[in-house]
Amino acid sequence: MTQKLLDGNLLSVIRSYYPSLTKSEQKVADMVLEDIESVLYCSVTDLADKAGVGETTALRFCRKLGFKGYQEFKLTLAKTLSNDSKEDDVSEHGFPHAIAKNTKAVIDESLEMVDEELLNSCIEAIDQTNRLHFYGVGTSGLTALDAKNRLLRIGKHSDALVDPHIQAMDAATLGKGDVVVGISVSGSTKDTLDSLEIAKKNGATIIAITYYARSPITQLADYVLLSGGKESPLEGGSLAAKISQLFIIDLLCTGLALHDKESSLQMKEKTARSVINKIY
Repeated sequence: MTQKLLDGNLLSVIRSYYPSLTKSEQKVADMVLEDIESVLYCSVTDLADKAGVGETTALRFCRKLGFKGYQEFKLTLAKTLSNDSKEDDVSEHGFPHAIAKNTKAVIDESLEMVDEELLNSCIEAIDQTNRLHFYGVGTSGLTALDAKNRLLRIGKHSDALVDPHIQAMDAATLGKGDVVVGISVSGSTKDTLDSLEIAKKNGATIIAITYYARSPITQLADYVLLSGGKESPLEGGSLAAKISQLFIIDLLCTGLALHDKESSLQMKEKTARSVINKIY
């Protein structure tokens, strides 16, 4: 059934199924039909809230249409919109300017979402911990590796785990006083969430970096740092979302460096000298 949906127009399918849905499921259908573009960038929690139903109802609506879950539903929704859109309206100056404009806007959006008091609390927690780990998969995993590299240059040791199995085993070894930074644009990445849940149960402090203020990852986190750069399922791994994550990492690293400027400067010089012979 799912393949048939992928080949057709999702909105037509929803209208076809509408009479067979329960009243609460019809509320979800109404939300999708009335504001399809907004729904494309909603987390399952956001969609449920807007429709005035529970998350389980939103997920049940997706499964009744033949999808395994919400993300598969959104992927088909994105494909429907892509098929209906005009691709010749990128920018009057061409796509390079359009991409540059969008990237700059993402930084501005991320800045507006920064809560400085919350940011400082996260910096303090990271500064005090002896065990700092970053969890992320896919593109968010690359951000985790970047974070480890940035912190190493100022003398803060951390680890970046991008393999879900290693994440889970690592999470099982954590305890009170340890800090885990979970990175997920959607806030719904199952592998990352599963590992964070293990870490949380063992007493670790959880910091989430995500676009969605209301998503599964924020329900687990002790601190939530919001980044800009929303993306549809067809835009997974977009440069804009990646840059917004790196912006938040940069804020954390710079904040830590400012805590002890002299030590950070010394470590920057030491780490730079350690690789000076590796550059012509």
